[in-house]
Amino acid sequence: MANNSERTREFRTFALLGAALLAVSGVACGKDTASARAAARAKAQEPRAVRVVAAVEGRLPRTVTVTGTLAADEEVVAGFKVAGRVSEIAVDLGSPVRKGQVLARLDPTDFRLRVEQSEATLRQVRAGLGLPRDGSGESVDPQKTALVREARAVLDEARLNRDRMAQLSEKNYIARSEVDTSQSRLLVAESRYQAALEEIRNRQELLSERSSGLELARQQLADAVLSAPIDGAVRERRASVGEYLAAGAPVFGLVRTHPLRLRVAVTERDASSVRVGQAVQVRLEGDPAVHAGRVARLSPSISEQNRTLVVEAEVPNRDGKLRPGSFARAEIVVEADRNAVMVPASTVVTFAGLEKVFVVKDGKAVEKRIRTGRRSGDRVEILEGVAAGEQVVADPGSLAGGTPVTVTR
Repeated sequence: MANNSERTREFRTFALLGAALLAVSGVACGKDTASARAAARAKAQEPRAVRVVAAVEGRLPRTVTVTGTLAADEEVVAGFKVAGRVSEIAVDLGSPVRKGQVLARLDPTDFRLRVEQSEATLRQVRAGLGLPRDGSGESVDPQKTALVREARAVLDEARLNRDRMAQLSEKNYIARSEVDTSQSRLLVAESRYQAALEEIRNRQELLSERSSGLELARQQLADAVLSAPIDGAVRERRASVGEYLAAGAPVFGLVRTHPLRLRVAVTERDASSVRVGQAVQVRLEGDPAVHAGRVARLSPSISEQNRTLVVEAEVPNRDGKLRPGSFARAEIVVEADRNAVMVPASTVVTFAGLEKVFVVKDGKAVEKRIRTGRRSGDRVEILEGVAAGEQVVADPGSLAGGTPVTVTR
């Protein structure tokens, strides 16, 4: 029992010592924290050195900012006008082409045979009309053809014979029946003469038909060669050598890459300012260069669905660096030059979609909400919030409103 009492007293003694030590430590820590806070408050109350710049007035074009997509000026699906088997492919994906350049060919054997057959048929008809076999003229005088001349001679003979018989009958040298016979022969000769003329006319029509058939055969032979209908580049290839294609089957997709079309939608508020011929400055994703263009076409009406006006601009692309389908941001210059208040872009702070600058008033930084416009180099236009000549803080960084500041030069 005595030992237990001694141990209890020792435990209580150690506990009291520990509590005393903790109390002393807490007081010391509290003093250190208070000192640190006081130092921080003192430092925060020290004015922050800032540099100010003046908002200046300059000349700047008024623009309408839009977004859109670059599109090819023309897109064509090229195919053969005749059916056949592909014997040659002269271009491939991405190949630049010129108008009239050969893209592909069909096997010409069948088409050449049709031309030879048509030529032989035409020579046969020309011979029947008394024309040179290999000539090109088709004008025929029916009276000079052998068939008509023969029928004409028979007709003349029958007429003379009828006249003689009529004279002899008047003198009662022959019977009346012989006169009737001569008259009948004259009528037959006249019918044969008319039939000869009609035959020559039919042959002339047949000559025209055979000539057209030959031209068609020659055209089909020419159509066995596929040529580029436009200047541009191959966007798609859909056929291979040895493949049999039906007439009109697509073989290549072609696009004209110069100039390109930029189609954008301009809001109804800005639509009245846009005119054909106005300059357009185009920027592409990942391309720091600015590409110049011109407004080429305007829609005649504003869309009722989204209250916008469709505008098309032409963008030159002679070197082929721009690609159809690219997303583009553009500025339409609707007014060449106008007065504008401008400040360095580094003075503008953007937070949660709001734009602001800082000015110095009574030794403190004061926020001013602004609305910016177009950028020109390292300067930005101020549409609202700052007047020309007003001093704004350069490079404000994390500066907050109400912070004490001192202006340095």
